Amino acid sequence: MDLLNHFRRMARNNLWSNDRLYGAVLQLKPGEFEAERTSFFPSIKATLNHILAVDHLYLDFLEESGLGAAAYDEFLLFDEADALFGARTEADRRLIAFCDRLSPDDIERRVLTDRREDGMIPERIGDLLAHLFIHDIHHRGQVHAMLSGTSVKPPQLDEFFLDYDLKLRKAEVERLAIEGDN
Repeated sequence: MDLLNHFRRMARNNLWSNDRLYGAVLQLKPGEFEAERTSFFPSIKATLNHILAVDHLYLDFLEESGLGAAAYDEFLLFDEADALFGARTEADRRLIAFCDRLSPDDIERRVLTDRREDGMIPERIGDLLAHLFIHDIHHRGQVHAMLSGTSVKPPQLDEFFLDYDLKLRKAEVERLAIEGDN
């Protein structure tokens, strides 16, 4: 598998993982979504909002939309899990579309990133995508751990790529209209 196809698969995994994670989050009892917890961010709500805000920032960089740091600064935080899930799914679909439009040459192409006081820093698209995926996985893991202290069991998030696991994700992949083998 080449790097371009890996990024395309990771974008689909991002949608699938978020769909599974939010499936659990949407079952939380009143007060559990925003309850203070031990983690990098103080709640499931704050962590999920952070993930999406950073995704908006990186999508702006990748798509060269020109908002720069304002894409993060102007991100409107969501108070309700269902509204956050809708925005999350929209961003995931946007990321898939971006990765599907990439050519092999684009992975090495540099785009400007607004680093505020450090200025406009050119970064490779491939490096930005790798960072975005790592960032999302990192913080999804924190939400997963925080769910352990709620009334909802954390979902399984690591059965996307292997053929062996197909039976465990097939219905979701079909419902989400994504192919795990892209």
